[in-house]
Amino acid sequence: MLRTITPITISVLSCISSAALAQVPPFPASFTTRDISSNGTTLHVRIGGSGPAVVLLHGFGDTGDMWAPVAADLVRDHTVIVPDLRGFGLSARPAGGYDKVTQASDIAGMLDAVHVARADVVAHDIGNMVAFAFAAHYPNRISRLVLMDAPIPGVGPWEQLAHAPQAWHFYFHGPDEERLVAGRERIYLDRFYDELSANPAKITDATRVHYAALYAQPGAMHAAFSQFAAFPRDAKDNQALLSRGKLATPVLAIGGSGSYGRVMTSVAEAAFANVTSETIPNAGHWLMEENPEAVVRAVREFLDKPLPRPGS
Repeated sequence: MLRTITPITISVLSCISSAALAQVPPFPASFTTRDISSNGTTLHVRIGGSGPAVVLLHGFGDTGDMWAPVAADLVRDHTVIVPDLRGFGLSARPAGGYDKVTQASDIAGMLDAVHVARADVVAHDIGNMVAFAFAAHYPNRISRLVLMDAPIPGVGPWEQLAHAPQAWHFYFHGPDEERLVAGRERIYLDRFYDELSANPAKITDATRVHYAALYAQPGAMHAAFSQFAAFPRDAKDNQALLSRGKLATPVLAIGGSGSYGRVMTSVAEAAFANVTSETIPNAGHWLMEENPEAVVRAVREFLDKPLPRPGS
């Protein structure tokens, strides 16, 4: 089911000031927003352009809003599809389904609804994890994949990266944790913007206000914590998938120079047979906020390359 304006959208928007929603770079005016029913939930989706399809998947601390600079470039010659993942932003927040295999099915159902058979995928943070599951379960529906600055549960150096001090929040979830964060969403998010960036000033106050408002919606932090709580299951699912061998999807692995950097190459090469990599300078984890121009250039160059011939 696909519709332009829904009761969900109206009720959510009434809870968030228009000023807050206007404080991040906007998508081009040619984009439309739709609430799309998929796999038992509803995804809030931005769609624009025409041509080969590309799906942009966000992570924690952001929503699909983060992709506006990439979307503005790609919409010139692509159909650009940008959902808020299950539980995030203006998408519905179901009680379960936060394992990444289920969310890969969310994306497949979304593509069915907009009549897209195959797409490139660009992902960041938790979006990487959903994108990996999508590539593994729907290999005929993905052409290329960009993975940006986050590990994937159960893949390559996962155990080392998941137990690094800066990843403490991977294990921070539960009812008491939710009570601690309730009403303090801005404080909680600021910790990540400040400590995981190369230059905290690049994440503007307007950006922080915008996302704090979205994550303060009823049930939003519970849904976000549920993404992390699913990591042990995700790791088992991914290890089982990789027991069959590496995936063939061509991958560009991007890391911030002040964050995962070249470690992203190790992550991607543990799961994919065809990997190139790039490090974004003057950036930590928040690549789109810290150095969007470099990200746009890297993504554009990768997606513009001809696909390798089968067997080459």
